[in-house]
This record gives sequence, structure tokens and C-alpha cells, in this order.
Amino acid sequence: MLLQVRPGHFFSIFVYEPYLKRKFLRKFVFIELTNRHKMNKPIIYQMLPRLWGNDKIKPKKNGTLSDNGTGKFSDIDNDTLEYLKWLGCSHVWYTGIIRHSTQASEDGCVPSHPQFVKGKAGSPYAICDYYDVNPYLADDSDNRMEEFRALVRRTHEAGLKAIIDFVPNHVSRDYAKTTCLEGHPVLGGDDDKSVHWKPENDFYYYVGECLTLPVAPPKGMEPYHECPAMATGNNCFNPSPSINDWFETIKINYGDEHTPTWDKMFDIIDFWASEGVDGFRCDMVELVPPAFFKWLIAKAKEKYPSLIFVAEVYKKELYNEYIRNIGFDFLYDKSGLYDTLRTVVEKNVNDNGFPVELWQSTTGITRNWQFLGDLQPYMLNFLENHDEQRFASEFFGKEAKNTFAPLYVSLFLNPAPFMIYFGEEVGEKGMDEEGFSGRDGRTTIFDWWSVSSIRRLRKLIASGEYKTLNISKMTKAGLKKEEAEIFARFAQMFRFAAKDEAIRQGITYDLCYCNSGSEGFDHNRHFAFLRDHEEHTLLIAANFSNTEARMKLTIPPHAFEWMEIPVTADMYPGMTIEMIVPPMDGAIIQLV
Repeated sequence: MLLQVRPGHFFSIFVYEPYLKRKFLRKFVFIELTNRHKMNKPIIYQMLPRLWGNDKIKPKKNGTLSDNGTGKFSDIDNDTLEYLKWLGCSHVWYTGIIRHSTQASEDGCVPSHPQFVKGKAGSPYAICDYYDVNPYLADDSDNRMEEFRALVRRTHEAGLKAIIDFVPNHVSRDYAKTTCLEGHPVLGGDDDKSVHWKPENDFYYYVGECLTLPVAPPKGMEPYHECPAMATGNNCFNPSPSINDWFETIKINYGDEHTPTWDKMFDIIDFWASEGVDGFRCDMVELVPPAFFKWLIAKAKEKYPSLIFVAEVYKKELYNEYIRNIGFDFLYDKSGLYDTLRTVVEKNVNDNGFPVELWQSTTGITRNWQFLGDLQPYMLNFLENHDEQRFASEFFGKEAKNTFAPLYVSLFLNPAPFMIYFGEEVGEKGMDEEGFSGRDGRTTIFDWWSVSSIRRLRKLIASGEYKTLNISKMTKAGLKKEEAEIFARFAQMFRFAAKDEAIRQGITYDLCYCNSGSEGFDHNRHFAFLRDHEEHTLLIAANFSNTEARMKLTIPPHAFEWMEIPVTADMYPGMTIEMIVPPMDGAIIQLV
């Protein structure tokens, strides 16, 4: 039996026709999830509104808000949300919504001292007011909360859910410089600053010592004054943070058991959930006591049962604790699948001819899922986010066309949620030199900027031609030809993942162990697996090498038994299926 996926096809599902008409009943089998996780593979789209709607043609390096402009809530319009729904997304993570410190004085902003603000725009994670949105995102800064509410309503009307950041570990150095919303607590307002630490204090103080920042103030400006100095956000417990510390932030004190600080932080969650927010991406969870999060999540879900909590975590040995005991819905799998795939990709796109080491091999994909076990559906998989370098950058995958091999694995391997970073679908490279952010392969979160590929993507969305997936029409609508080609493949894959039952909720069978010696299968550079749900089975293969692969894959008897695949004259244990997979790409065959 020979089924082939030939080079040049954007996304191909080769169906063996006799199996299309078969109708029989099979047992419903899949990785069992708790009720809160039966979401059918959430797909989260992360966007930074400040950049999404900014159409400035030639932004100025280190430019001010007046120089370069900014995106607005209103730029995330019905066309945008319809596009995200069409793409297969279920959630939108609006990054940089809650009010943070900035150097800007326009559009309703109150400038912070530039000595500690990173970049002209400032970090979205240096919060100065937990109960406000950034004025610069509103068309009318005085009406900014109503404009945010309108965005949430539009999101819901489009059939999507809204996620925002919850930053529980630290705040900006000038937190509470603006008037807090009446009726809500202010961190540090009742602190005893005559002691370094006490359970009731919200912050840590260095009595008798003033803050010494690692950068000088602008010429002619007095240094930023903080006396007593407070501990810095990344657990820097001294009054003189280094250039590598998060010196724009101060650390929050949670104590060893329930304190008033806990209640103040719950009030923040309660406030935003009452505004219609559906979930929170929780920043730097490992720097906050687990007991606090266990209490917070349980209390929040009593009032808002459908609220979801996504944890930014990096210690794999703590995954089980954060899911089973603390109660997070999903965890970043940065230290697992992301790091594994990045290592494999970098070995192949920078291949120097040396043998593949164990840590560079696709066998690491198997080791990762074996480590995770039944935690797999709780992992948030991704190839890009605001902290990581863009896949198509010179620092990672080199070219956007190389993204498909890792994407076939990260997106299709299991029912886990997946996250797209805005512009990823057109191969954004992140190679602009924006200002505070240099040419580092990341899209800046610190500067006022406009991203050319995002401008072109927004033109495509406005035209509606993205729905055609026609390269010529999408090019005429604004994309570059190579962007249109990447987009067509990318969109087809995500639309498939959002609809196909085997991908959304099926079980997985890793075929690598029984094909390590198979003809054409390189166990260090190839990866193959089955996905199955009820009467529907897919064979998926990824080729991470720089040469075309002709894999002759065997499906073992155990796969037929475990997945209850019916044995026929055409489909039987031990049969060999040949797949032709282009370099750095993947392929799917529908078997049943």
C-alpha cells in the first residue's frame, strides 16, 4: 500500500478512498480530562494591541508616542475578530492592557521617571495601576474603560474569549502614582516602612538605604528617588539592582500564610472577571508562593466557574503540583516541548555535518511526552511568544518555511492547547531594531513601534481575501508573495486542528519506537505518530532534515489493538505505508 505526500503541496491530507464509506461503532477512547478541560483544543492568539493597530509606515528608532503612534482598542475591530475565529482561534490574549509605567506624556499618560522605565513605551509587566487600562489604547483616554469593555463585548460576540495578564509578583517602581479606583485597595498603603519585612507589609524595605539604579538618569534630570529602597521584582533582595535585574519593578511580599496581601490580589482578579474577562495568563508564577495561587484559584472559581488560569512556569518537576494540587488550567511547556523542538530545529538549520547528539535528536519529543504522561493536555504549546525569539528570525529557524516540521508536532501531537503569536502566521522575523529592543529576533514590547508584516496582514484582513487562501489574491491584497505562501499553509493547518476530531480530542500513538530501523526513517530527524478518535485515524509525520524523506512506516499490532482500528485486507498490523515528506515539513494521511 503506497500513499504519498509530494513536495510542493501547501497542506495535504491523502485519503485512502475505501475507508471513507466505512461505518462501524468503536469505543470512545481518549486521554481523560477533568470537566474544566473538555475544551476541544483551545487555540489562543496572543496580540499586543499597542502594535497590532499601529500603521505608521516609517517608525523612528527610539521614537516617542508622538513620533510613532500606537494601536488602539478600536483597531481590534469586527473584521479582526472574525478573522481570528475563521483561523480557528478560541481565545485572544490581549497583552499589555493593564496600566503600566511609560515615559509618554501624551494621550492621557502620566510619565514615569525615565531612569527606571525600560524603553520609551515601557514594559507591560511594570504595572502602576491594577484597576486601569492604558490610556494610550483608547481613542478617548477619558473613556478608556468603556472602550475596553466594548472590546470585550466584540470579542464575545465573535465567539471568542478574552484573556489578559495577571502580574502577581511585582509592580512598577512608581506603582500607585495615579489615583486608584475608589473602593479598591492599594498595595503598600498601610505598610510599616520602618522594618525590612513583616507579614502584613505588601513590600520589602531597606531601612536607612536609598535605591541605587544601574543606569544614570537623563542628562540634566535628578535621579529617581526611592527611600527606603524596596526589593526588586526578580527576587533581587538588595537596594542596588544590577543591569540584568528587573530594576523597573518592586517585589510583592506574600508572607508564609494568608495575609491581607492575598485579599488585595484577589480583589484584582475579581474586578477584571466582573468586567467580562474570561481568563488570566499569570506572569512568573514560580516567584509567588504556591499556597497563594491554590487559594486564589479556588476562590475565584467559586464565583466564576468558567474562569481559566494559564501559568508561566519553567520547572518541569513542578508541573504536576501546579495542575493537580494548585489548580491551574494550563501551563507553558516552554521547558519541555518548545525547548526540545527548538534544539532539533537549530541542529538541522545550522547543520555542520557532525552526528546528531542525543539532546539534538527527535527522540527528545518522545522523552518529553513520556515525562508528561497524562499531563499532556494541560500544556500550552507554542513556537513563539513575546519572550521568545521569532521562529523566522536569524537566531532560530532562519526562514518561516522551516516552521512546518515543528508545527506538525507541536500543533497535532496531542489535544493540548496551542498559542499563536501575532504575525507568526505570515512569518514575521522580529528583526527590526526598534530602540530599547535591539535587533534580537523578538518583536519589541518596550517601544512605540509599527511592524510592517502586521500592517500587511491587517490589510489582508480588511480585504477579506484571506478566506480564499489564493496566493495571487492575497498578494494583491497586501501580503508579500512569501508571506502569502506561509499564511496559506499556516491557516489551513490551524483550521484543520480546530475542526478535526482526532486532533481536537483524540488519543496519540507514537510510531517512532517501532520504526527506528525502518527504511527511510531517520530516528534522529524524523517523527511519526497516529491520532485517533472513534472512527477517524490520522497518520502524521514530520521531517526535520534538510533533504526529502521517503519514510516506510509500519503500524504495529498494538496500535490496532489499543486504538481499535479495524483489520481489513487493506488495513492490517505490520503493513507498511510510504510517505514522501519535503525537507523541514510534515504530512498527514487519513487512514480511517
